[in-house]
Amino acid sequence: MAADSGRAYAIDPMGVLDRFRSYTARPSAPIAAALYMTAAAFGFSLMNVGIREAAQELSPLQVAFLRNFFAAITLMPWLAAGGFSALRTTRLKTYFWRSAVGLIAMMLWFTSLAYLPLADAVALNFTVPLFATVGAALFLSEIVGIRRWGATLVGFIGVLIILRPGFVELSLVMLLPIAAALFQAMGALLVKSLSRTEGAGTVVAYMNLLLTPMSLVPALFVWQWPSWWVLGICAFVGFTGAIAHVAFTRAYALADASAVMPFDYMRLPFSAALAFLLYMEIPDFWTWVGAGVIAASAIYIGHREAKLVKAGTRRASGAASRAASARSN
Repeated sequence: MAADSGRAYAIDPMGVLDRFRSYTARPSAPIAAALYMTAAAFGFSLMNVGIREAAQELSPLQVAFLRNFFAAITLMPWLAAGGFSALRTTRLKTYFWRSAVGLIAMMLWFTSLAYLPLADAVALNFTVPLFATVGAALFLSEIVGIRRWGATLVGFIGVLIILRPGFVELSLVMLLPIAAALFQAMGALLVKSLSRTEGAGTVVAYMNLLLTPMSLVPALFVWQWPSWWVLGICAFVGFTGAIAHVAFTRAYALADASAVMPFDYMRLPFSAALAFLLYMEIPDFWTWVGAGVIAASAIYIGHREAKLVKAGTRRASGAASRAASARSN
């Protein structure tokens, strides 16, 4: 029983959404995963709006620190309630590099939100799974077949559809969400490595606790005292980001990545709706087309990876059964 409790805490260190189980009918795992991922997508969309609002007064570097600071405060009560058991690890060095890469991605992403239309930034940031596929082949020695390479190429064509080089003038700002996606993919590969020995709750906890002091260093160079209004927005960003990350992690714990990944792309319609309501921004036709191409390629990559993992598991199980049968004979 204690072991089961430990595993549950590792998957969802905050336990916020699970507190309502006794009051509501429990949905099946795939439906629950879809709801978690949709909630995460909406939470991240709200967080992005808060980042843009705060960046009107403060540097994105300072907003990044305040986001991490308030996210750490949000997680602290649940970490304390669990006896800080989620912090037990022998891979602190890997966590440090994960946080360093995550900080670079965060600073690039926050800066892009301050200067680009919201939907455009979100659409270009969908390239994370494409970079992750390339990185897995280059650095994790994973075998990537022709189908996934083809889907990756199609995804980058979707980026060109959005950017339309030669038809519209490109600026360095438009490359910021793509650069952020590159570093986010590097972070995802480090998380993939960590997940072989670490619980999901440990990864989430260390991400927030290490990012807070690390993000303070660049923030000090541009520091100015925020107004109470912006400080409240930053608190909202930190709280929403922490909750969204927990929901995101919970979704992947309940179902295969290929099943929940499509719901992650709800970030685009959520962001487009918020951008229209708050800023009267309307994404152009090519942004929707390019985002659709990128999302379709990423979803196919996730589906293909899940299929290959299941096939490998079946082969391993079959080999184990044959070996056991041979020993018994």
